[in-house]
Amino acid sequence: MKSAVTIRLDQDLERMLDKFCRRSKRKRSDVVRDALRRQLSLMTFEQLRHKAMPFAEARGFLTDEDVFKAVS
Repeated sequence: MKSAVTIRLDQDLERMLDKFCRRSKRKRSDVVRDALRRQLSLMTFEQLRHKAMPFAEARGFLTDEDVFKAVS
């Protein structure tokens, strides 16, 4: 079941959204839904990363480069 969410946009953000929608020929709701999905995914990743950091640091993974070296 789909539900509706109402948000308030300042004028600049509304103009940016409308301009993007015109250029991409996409509906506002599609663009906002995709943006929200991406933002929530990013925030979830950051939360998981924050939880995992103490375990990673204890094993010597201090930077992204350390991880890339281990998996390469």
